[in-house]
Amino acid sequence: MTNPEARRPGVGDPMPDIAMEATDGGSILPSDLKGKPAVIWFYPKDNTPGCTVEAKDFSALAPDFAKAGVALLGVSKDSPQKHRNFIDKQGLSVPLATDAAEGGLSDALGIWTEKQLYGKKFMGMVRTTYLLDAEGRIARLWDKVKVKGHAEEVLEAARSL
Repeated sequence: MTNPEARRPGVGDPMPDIAMEATDGGSILPSDLKGKPAVIWFYPKDNTPGCTVEAKDFSALAPDFAKAGVALLGVSKDSPQKHRNFIDKQGLSVPLATDAAEGGLSDALGIWTEKQLYGKKFMGMVRTTYLLDAEGRIARLWDKVKVKGHAEEVLEAARSL
């Protein structure tokens, strides 16, 4: 469980460099994206309505992000196999990573936290997007993201880097 007293990394801070599992079974670190701006978005679960719309929106804009020289990476706690199924089922063109380890990147960012729905408490991912500069510092962050129009807003911010 996330320590609410811990300071969450914010704008100007380096992105914690904690390994995640890539869909091919290898690992990926935020530092692997250094050298150009990057967008890392965290979402709750593959193949759910909001997460599907968000991943499809980033996929649709992937050529525009590439033209702007910006890398993309979507992250959830789902397994690499679930990610591969999600990519295939939804026709996604964006890379996804698994942050399932306790003490992983989402824990370090304070976005894997206790949630409550209908009086029931559970651990869950807060939908959050990070725009990193070419040095791996957080240039902008969107917390508790509303999906509609989000990918477009992130693209505009990324173009301004």
